[in-house]
Amino acid sequence: MTPVPSPVASKRHTAVLVLIFTLLGVAGSYADRSGAVEHAVLTARQAVQLYVSALVVEWASVFYVWKGTRRHVRVRDLMGGRWQRPRDVAVDLLLAGTLWIVWVGIESGLPGIDSVRTLLPQRALETAVWILLALSAGFCEELVFRGYFQRQFHGFTGSLPAAIALQAFVFGIGHFYEGTWAVAKIVLYGALFGALAAWRRSLRPGMIAHAWSDLYGAVIFR
Repeated sequence: MTPVPSPVASKRHTAVLVLIFTLLGVAGSYADRSGAVEHAVLTARQAVQLYVSALVVEWASVFYVWKGTRRHVRVRDLMGGRWQRPRDVAVDLLLAGTLWIVWVGIESGLPGIDSVRTLLPQRALETAVWILLALSAGFCEELVFRGYFQRQFHGFTGSLPAAIALQAFVFGIGHFYEGTWAVAKIVLYGALFGALAAWRRSLRPGMIAHAWSDLYGAVIFR
């Protein structure tokens, strides 16, 4: 049985971050439906501005987590699973690849979503910034959701399954701008990654798989 961890920040700290992601998701959905975000290929300037804004949000959330938890835990402790020998790296790479293949298999059986395609990079500069964003998302989102939120919810509820489900739900709500069906898929994505993080006691495989998924889907595959 997995021991229940102690929360590393206050309930207020966690509630504020949940509220922020909820508001970001709702605001993005409102902008999309009101026509502020057109369903057409973005210009280079629009794309880069959008990606940079997303980068700011990613790293600001990590800063918020670090600032609220630094008295109790280090960032690398939230990540877990240190690499001490080449075998550790190889195992995490294998797990990341397996996780990605499992997710692709699950996703292929679900209805597709076109809402994100208009946000994908089309030109060299956009692609370069997107790569930076994908790598940042792999690190930042796994740290915040599977590292911080999952630990906090586990400590608050005393239940690991509840913690995995709650962090996945918050993860999905933060992507509400992509549409209701997209939220359902992203919640499933978050639960799958949360389960691996709990089993492996490390965010590293999830970080690798997350970053690779964004890179493959938007750049390499195209």
